[in-house]
Amino acid sequence: MIKSMTGFGRCEVSEAERKFTVEMKGVNHRYLDVNIRMPKKLNFFETSIRSLLKKYVQRGKVDIFITYEDMSESQVSLKYNQTLAAEYMSYFKKMQEDFGLDNDIRVSTLARCPEVLTMEEQVVDEQELWNSLKKALDGACMQFVETRTKEGEQLKTDIIVKLDGMLETVSFIEERSPKIVAEYREKLETKVKELLGDTQIDEGRMSSEIVLFADKICTDEEVVRLKSHIKHMKDTFESEEGIGRKLDFIAQEMNREANTILSKANDLEVSNYAINLKTEIEKVREQIQNIE
Repeated sequence: MIKSMTGFGRCEVSEAERKFTVEMKGVNHRYLDVNIRMPKKLNFFETSIRSLLKKYVQRGKVDIFITYEDMSESQVSLKYNQTLAAEYMSYFKKMQEDFGLDNDIRVSTLARCPEVLTMEEQVVDEQELWNSLKKALDGACMQFVETRTKEGEQLKTDIIVKLDGMLETVSFIEERSPKIVAEYREKLETKVKELLGDTQIDEGRMSSEIVLFADKICTDEEVVRLKSHIKHMKDTFESEEGIGRKLDFIAQEMNREANTILSKANDLEVSNYAINLKTEIEKVREQIQNIE
C-alpha cells in the first residue's frame, strides 16, 4: 500500500462531559518530524501520543492540534484551611491585647484572609482521560492515513504511466543505435570516395574506424541497466510500505544511466529522446519525494 506524506485527519470525542478534538496534517519530510500543540494539562501524555503516532506514520512532517473541554460542574472545589484560620485569629487576639483595640473580626473578614478559602482543581483520573484522548487520536490518525493512502495510489498510477513511457523511449534508443552505425558507415564511405576518387578503399582501415565509432556510441549496458531499474521500481510499488527512500535511490540510478546515454549520443534523435528521458525521470523523482 503506497502512502503519500500529505494528508489531513480530524476527530471529536465527547465522553463524561469531556470533549477532545484532534486535528492533524502532514507534508513531506526526510524523516518523521512531529509537532504537538495541546493544553498544558495534557503535556504528560506527549510521549504516549508520539508512540501512538508511530503505529500509523513512518515518515513526514506531522502537526497535531489537540483541544480539550471539560464541561462538568465539579472541575474545582472550595477548600477551607481551618488551621490557618485559627492562626489568624490567634494573631488578631494578640494584636488586640498589644494595642488595646476592639476585636471586630467577623467571619466575612476572616474569609478574605489569604489562603483561608482556596479553589482547588479536582483530581482527574489520568487513565480515563487518556482513554478518551486515545479514541480521538486513533480516529484522526485513521482518517489521516486514509487521505495519505488515497493520494499515494494516485501518485503510483501516475508514476507507472511515466515508467511505461520511459520504456518506449529506451526501446527507441535501443533500436536506433544499429542504424546510427550503418548511417555512419555510409557517410564515411561516401566521404572517402569523394576524397580518393577511384582509388581502392582499404576495407581493413574502414572496418577499424567503424568499430571504434560503434564502441564509442554503444549504450547497450546503459539500456539494459535502465530497463532493469524501471522494472525494479515497478516491483517496489508492489512491496511493503515505507518505500519512499528506496524509490528515490532507484530514480537516482536511472538518472545516472540516462546521463551516460546522453553523453554518448552522437545522433540528434537519440539526444532528443535522452533529454526527454531525463525530464521524465526528474518528474518521477519529484513525485517520489512525497511518498512515505
